[in-house]
Order: sequence, then C-alpha cells, then structure tokens
Amino acid sequence: MVLLHGFAGSGASWDAVRTAAGGEAYPALAPDLPACGIEGCVRFVLDAAPPSFELAGYSLGARVALHVALAAPERVRRLVLVAGTAGLESEEERSARRAAADALAARLEGGGVEAFAAFWSAQPLFADDPPAVRAAQEAEVRSRDASTLAAMLRALSPGVVPAVWSRLGELGGVPVDVIAGSRDLKYVALGRRLVTQLPDARLHVVPGAGHGLLREAPAAVAAVLTQASGSRAPGPPGR
Repeated sequence: MVLLHGFAGSGASWDAVRTAAGGEAYPALAPDLPACGIEGCVRFVLDAAPPSFELAGYSLGARVALHVALAAPERVRRLVLVAGTAGLESEEERSARRAAADALAARLEGGGVEAFAAFWSAQPLFADDPPAVRAAQEAEVRSRDASTLAAMLRALSPGVVPAVWSRLGELGGVPVDVIAGSRDLKYVALGRRLVTQLPDARLHVVPGAGHGLLREAPAAVAAVLTQASGSRAPGPPGR
C-alpha cells in the first residue's frame, strides 16, 4: 500500500493509521510528496511504488492518487480516497482557488510556518476537530519548511490541478473505497458523487468524524485499508 498525505502534512500523517493497521507488520510506503505540479507528483509516486500496488490518498493526496491511477491503471490494484474529490470543474471556482492559494503562499513566505500552522488548523474545515487532533496537526505543519509549503500551494492547488470527473469511467478495473467523516458534509457529498461515477466503488462514512480522519479516526481508516478488495462489505454505494 502506498499512502499519500494531504497538504501541509508528510508521510508521518499516516502513522496512527499504520499503527492501527498492524504497525511495522503492515506493508506500506508513505513518502513525502515533492513540491511540484501534478505531473511531477504522478511520476514521483510511480517511480517510488512497486510494479503493482494498492494506493491510498488523503485530501490533496487523494487528488494525486486519482491522477496516479488514471496514468497507470494497470499498476494500481486498488484505490482508497480519504476525504477526496476529483477536482473543481468551474473555471470561476478554479480561478478563485488559484487566487486564494497565491495569497496563502504569500502569507506563508511573509509570516512563517509557525503563524501559518495556527491559521491553517483554525479554518472551518477543521473547526470541530478535537483539541488533541488540532494540536497534532499544528505540530506537523510546524515541522515543514515554509518555502516548500508555499510551492505546494501554488503547484497543487485545486485551481491548478485538472478536474478528472469525466475520466472516472477509465478506472473500471480498479476497486475504489471512498472514506469521509460524517461531520465533513462537503466531502460526504463529494464521496457520494465519486461512488456514483466510479465503476466499482463503495462509500464509507465514519460516524462523528470530520475532515482530519487520519488523526481523528485512524482505526476506521485502517479497517478499510486492510480490507481485501474481494471482501469489501456488500451494500449499495453511498452507505
């Protein structure tokens, strides 16, 4: 299993999930994504991964994971998207997100990573996360380099990375599990849309959890990761 982290995170973002999945006995690769555009990230993941692998991504990492799977569907045995989306389709939304990403990058470069960490965890997306979850997130953001994070914002913003909703049908041979927290209403809705457009997909909604699933509900994420493709729980998509 190759595990891709979200923005301002690192491979260590998956530590609690890996522990819940079996610790050192769980075979997984969790690289730090490079601060480059989506094509460079796809090449990086495919170069780092074995010839055949399962792939999971969280938030920004889920967007990257979708592009990786579309670039090499014959290599990806299974895909797990945690709090993910296939991108922004409206040029108006994309333009607004590019502008917001540029402003955030400038804020990082001007104010430093310490101030940015507090700002990032206080946004509405994480507002209801438990204090311990937010503290852990802030600590990880503070461990990153400001210039690297600014470069990632500019290169991997949802306003820059192409939307791939129209291409999801190309993943017909890849089983997909989509995970969202029940408090994360935007991503629950996006998850429902994903499973209706992916040929072989299931939605898992984690009760009581928000967007920060890797820290808030690592056992629930691990339970999906360690589930064999052929033994995924039956039921209609969107459960």
